[in-house]
Amino acid sequence: MDRPAPPVTRFAPSPNGHLHLGHALSAIVAHDLARADGGRFLLRIEDIDGPRSRPELADAFRSDLAWLGLEWEEVSAQSTRLASYAAAAETLRERGLIYPCTCTRSEIEAAGARPGLEGLIYPGTCKHRAPDPARPAAWRLDAQMALAQTGPLVWEDARAGPQQVDLSGLGDVVLVRKDLPASYHLAVTLDDAADGVTLVTRGADLFAASHVHRTLQALLDLPVPRWHHHPLLLGPDGEKLAKRRGSPALAERRAGGEDGRMLAQQLRMQLLSLGT
Repeated sequence: MDRPAPPVTRFAPSPNGHLHLGHALSAIVAHDLARADGGRFLLRIEDIDGPRSRPELADAFRSDLAWLGLEWEEVSAQSTRLASYAAAAETLRERGLIYPCTCTRSEIEAAGARPGLEGLIYPGTCKHRAPDPARPAAWRLDAQMALAQTGPLVWEDARAGPQQVDLSGLGDVVLVRKDLPASYHLAVTLDDAADGVTLVTRGADLFAASHVHRTLQALLDLPVPRWHHHPLLLGPDGEKLAKRRGSPALAERRAGGEDGRMLAQQLRMQLLSLGT
């Protein structure tokens, strides 16, 4: 029997804030899973977040990863890939699989949207009405039409096993944002395919997103990777670590003289205790 090809993993941070321990854990998971089987670990900078993207932080990210003792290959940043996002969106638009939505968050809330796996599930307000050309529009995936075209789909998580695609808890997600050339869902799916990623590693908080990404892979005829959703590091308040909550930055620890390789080993031990 032929042995499977060595895995290709990636770590893809956005330069809108410094990395913290949660990011370090994700990078270590991706790095170690690739290295364990002779694979490749990629770094991709996701820098299309408008004025929030700060180029100088990408250099800090590289210093953080080296400080942790990780080795990587860097691939093209997202800002060089805008044409591919536009082309994919146009393909979906021509096939009637996405539609413009001018609703604001407050309008969605006022429409009685129910909670879903990624916030409120869009109630479909704009799906059957002509858009107002005077208002900026996002473009949403028509989930019902998409699954009618793809038929039943499955994807596999290394920890949770086979999963049947189910968009009912997500609804018509945004693929092209009002203020950006692509949403996370569209950009990361296209980028992983372009970079040859065969094992997508990320935190368990993004588990539901994989239903969307598997759907897009089928619609756009992209290769299908395996997934590995690892447990999250939680802060003292029981919430996941996040930039917006001021989680301590790796850069601060690095500047303070902490041993990054030792910290990486401690995080690996935490992973073992979490059962990954």
